[in-house]
Amino acid sequence: MHIIRLKDCPEFTAGDHSRLREILHPDRNPQTESTGKPKDEKSPRYSLAHATVPPGRATIPHRLQSSELYYILQGRGRMYIDDEARDVGTSDTVYIPPRAAQHIVNTGDCDLTFLCIVDPAWQLKDEEIISA
Repeated sequence: MHIIRLKDCPEFTAGDHSRLREILHPDRNPQTESTGKPKDEKSPRYSLAHATVPPGRATIPHRLQSSELYYILQGRGRMYIDDEARDVGTSDTVYIPPRAAQHIVNTGDCDLTFLCIVDPAWQLKDEEIISA
């Protein structure tokens, strides 16, 4: 059994300018790292990350080759997917289709925090920043 604590996941600024903590990724599966053995059927095919966008800030428009889900843990925002925009908040889940242009704006007064699930797993080569 592997338990991953968010506080143990290093925080970094992602390409879309969100603050990100990668929780789980098949290329960095704790089981693979602890045994030194190659990935196997116990490795997930998806990646899971925790994202934070401060009040008044937004991620940079980008697209992934993979599908993505956002699960909003805290805060309020405005989600943009291609030509559609919708308000989102705590406990909302957003499905982002592969290759869709996307970004989110924090419209609240506290950090907007959400989980990102990418399937198949996020890879740098599969992300395109649309504008800076």
